[in-house]
Amino acid sequence: MTTRIADAQNFLDVNGLNSIRQDAKSGDKASKKDALEQAAKQFEAIFMQMLMKSMRKAQAVLEADSPLNSESTKFYRDMHDQQMSLELSNNGALGLAPLIVRQLGGDSENFTPHTILRSDGNLDSRGSVRISEPSLVNTISLVKDSSMQQDPNKDRQTNGSIAAQAANMLQTPTFKEPKDFVSALTADAKRVQEKINVPFEVVIAQAALETGWGQKIIKTDSGESSNNLFNIKADSRWAGEKTHKETLEFEDGAMVKKREPFRVYESIGQSVNDYVNLLTQSERYQGALEKSTDVEQFLHNLQSAGYATDPNYAKKIMGTLRTVTGLLNK
Repeated sequence: MTTRIADAQNFLDVNGLNSIRQDAKSGDKASKKDALEQAAKQFEAIFMQMLMKSMRKAQAVLEADSPLNSESTKFYRDMHDQQMSLELSNNGALGLAPLIVRQLGGDSENFTPHTILRSDGNLDSRGSVRISEPSLVNTISLVKDSSMQQDPNKDRQTNGSIAAQAANMLQTPTFKEPKDFVSALTADAKRVQEKINVPFEVVIAQAALETGWGQKIIKTDSGESSNNLFNIKADSRWAGEKTHKETLEFEDGAMVKKREPFRVYESIGQSVNDYVNLLTQSERYQGALEKSTDVEQFLHNLQSAGYATDPNYAKKIMGTLRTVTGLLNK
């Protein structure tokens, strides 16, 4: 690799990117190959930056009261994120660059065409995506090949276990923007309103605060979504699956880092149902339910009952509620 191409690993250096373009035009086959590999890493870095930007956006609701939440801090933080994206891509963090090289390099024999991976219009009578077995197998094989390139000594999983994980991923909802989260949760939140008279907008706002608009839902040890929208912990009363996560709890006015067990649900709907059960079956939340139609009183009573240790928990939900209301009125 030439020094000029290596310069492109600094996101501030535009000349490095121009060097890639010049080497791509070179008649030297080795230079073209190096240029292609570096260009693929740049594409991977751009995608990595998009992911990090989405995560930062989801976290913004939790930083509203932070003294470090300034435009100057965000500017330098974004610079750091962009540089880190390049470095992670250069180390093969996502494994996308090799796939891009294989496609743009004309390696069609070992690359799964997009026509096999696509499922456009392939819907059943219920409007659900229907995935044929060959397509799923080829998709899984592509993922396996990519992961094995990163760690050739890693034990290979069976096709059956990978297929199960892929099927679970297809069932896990994703939320690109806050409005997607609001739309996806509205029907379930209205069920809560019917059962315990808590305004459905408040239910959505609480879930949005707990999960960063669905972007930070707790994961299981295998990387799957726990579907835990309200961060309900797995205490002695919980007999289902659980996962552990490090959290920050307020104790005696100070934040303490702890590793706590959380409940894992099979679906978003099951998480909402358990939220209703938690409030209705726990004696300490009865005072909050008695004021369920008075939003501010309900949230303060919920906080006082110990739902969360954050002293500003009710205030933060009220702030998120304004965003939810605005999205619903659009």
